[in-house]
Amino acid sequence: MPQNGPRDETTNDTYDRRRFLSGAGALVAGGLVGSTGVASASPGREPGPKTDELIVGISPTVADLPGEARAAVPGHVEVVHTNEAISYATVAVPSDVPAHARKQFVDAIRNSPHVEYVERNATLQSFVEPDDSYYEAQNAPQAIGCETAWETTLGSDDVLIATVDQGVQYDHPDLEGVVDDRVGENLAGTGSDPYPTSEDEQHGTHVAGIAAAKTDNGRGSAGISNCSLLSVRALDESGEGSLSDIADGIQWAADAGADVINLSLGGANGFRTLRTACEYALERGVVLVGAAGNQGADDGVAYPAAYEDVLAVSALNGDALASFSNTGSEIDIAAPGTGLVSAVPWDGYARLSGTSMAAPVVAGVAGLALSAHPDLTPADLRAHLTTTATDLGLESTAQGAGRVDAAAAVETDPYPEESGEDEPTGECGDETVTASADGSLAGGWWGESDRYRYALRTSDPCSATITLEGPADADFDLYVNVDGSSPSRWDSHESATGSSASEAIELELTGDEDLRLQIHANAGSGSYTLRIEERGR
Repeated sequence: MPQNGPRDETTNDTYDRRRFLSGAGALVAGGLVGSTGVASASPGREPGPKTDELIVGISPTVADLPGEARAAVPGHVEVVHTNEAISYATVAVPSDVPAHARKQFVDAIRNSPHVEYVERNATLQSFVEPDDSYYEAQNAPQAIGCETAWETTLGSDDVLIATVDQGVQYDHPDLEGVVDDRVGENLAGTGSDPYPTSEDEQHGTHVAGIAAAKTDNGRGSAGISNCSLLSVRALDESGEGSLSDIADGIQWAADAGADVINLSLGGANGFRTLRTACEYALERGVVLVGAAGNQGADDGVAYPAAYEDVLAVSALNGDALASFSNTGSEIDIAAPGTGLVSAVPWDGYARLSGTSMAAPVVAGVAGLALSAHPDLTPADLRAHLTTTATDLGLESTAQGAGRVDAAAAVETDPYPEESGEDEPTGECGDETVTASADGSLAGGWWGESDRYRYALRTSDPCSATITLEGPADADFDLYVNVDGSSPSRWDSHESATGSSASEAIELELTGDEDLRLQIHANAGSGSYTLRIEERGR
């Protein structure tokens, strides 16, 4: 399979990479989560790339998304697929349309009042480096301390790991004992069965086997965990898939109750549809694990791994970075990714390398950690995996926090401070952390919004002041949710909605809050500064 393919051309409809903001604390830019619902099936759609399609993002407030999509599209162009959960439609554009006419067509769609964005239905790929066919030894479980972790748990079948990938041979002798009763879904072809279509379709089964092949069953390879497995087929047999199929797959897995979604795929650019799908899953309590990519590129972490809320995994060769692994500031953690043995169709085993192989190692460890510590929230699980990782002495852009450590993730108490006597607390304000963000918004009809996430930083949080300072001639609103959900003008725990661009919100804190903020421009335009002063005892 191809390593990563050519970089996609940069479009105007992409999100930037993560934005970490100044201050001892940090705000992280985020996006709006789509409305509830399920992806609508489109019978007869071929799997793989869909280069003659555009994705049209529709406002989640629209009641009839298919009808609004048809109204937004000029002429007799066909609306071929819709997903009401993450609020988009795809439309077919003939390949022989001249470039100038295509631009006019896109501009006409963008001018529809309920259209939020238009982007091409880009192609994403798996990240695998084929190696020698079969061999009889594994290295990943030993390298990350699985033997010690397995003394405590092999993984609970109550924890569900989903792979959005190629099809999985779910009746493989090493997988049939862990596959969820629902098996999964096929979003990249005819019917709903996610079974591979040919012997060449190895990637999905190999990835699934790394994360969750049956361990201690006297045969085959040992997966990192015995957690339940759900297969979502979104890539074709060549390892390629359309942006819409992959977004649908993430949404489907989240709605199916996945605790962890593995994404051993990606592309060089971010897309709004992909980011919205990831945030949809995050809002439903999913930990997302993504492969960094195989171009060996500095500052080249692929999307969706490069998104802030996806755990970005680089690949190791022993204690060193694998030569093919992408690196960058977005890397969160590293895992073995060279010469990993796992299941492949039909009932076979193969050794493959790639960040595609490293990501399910982390997904499997996430399953083990959640099995041992079932009360971990998604944010806490992410933090637990990184704080228990083993520092290999590599640059943080190569290893993140270090190599994932199954033994430490299972054996280490994620809440050690809760096991002893409560320490006396001081006065509110004895500890202060500040964070800030700068941006610019334009108001008017369906004005622009910026969204941020803030994780509490003080040891014993007690209060916070959130202030927004903007241009005097603008009307900006500030909305805050404290439970990790995305706020909006229609749904927020706290809001400041005066007629100016200067707003303030005071919050009392208990330490359990996960703050999400939205700034919305009602009228006027210009630059703003958002500040948070968090106080602890």
